[in-house]
Amino acid sequence: MTEEVVNSRAYPLADSQLSITILDLIQQAAYHQQLKKGANEATKALNRGIAEIVVMATDVDSLDILLHLPLLAEDKNVPYVFVRSKQALGRACGVSRSVIACSVISNDEGGLLEKQIEHLKDAIEKLLI
Repeated sequence: MTEEVVNSRAYPLADSQLSITILDLIQQAAYHQQLKKGANEATKALNRGIAEIVVMATDVDSLDILLHLPLLAEDKNVPYVFVRSKQALGRACGVSRSVIACSVISNDEGGLLEKQIEHLKDAIEKLLI
């Protein structure tokens, strides 16, 4: 597989091992109804303060339609990360379409995914250093 050029504004970009971990967590979040799919729903989750992690795809036709999310996530102190494939992100979300952004949301019942979310937040913070 050839290494494609990724837009420099897509930072932080997850490496292949971290991407697998992220997509696995997204798949579990979708199963537990702790996932908001799409840029609009991710924006709403950030504005409402229920977003735990925001994940975006880099292979979007125009990256400008996503770049409001990192700014909003930084304002709300929510970690965000980019993955390479919107197709893989869509499959992890459990839909047949491509998904350009999604957000893992917090759960009021203590959360089955709390430990995994915290582990992933730490991994994303290490990318920023």
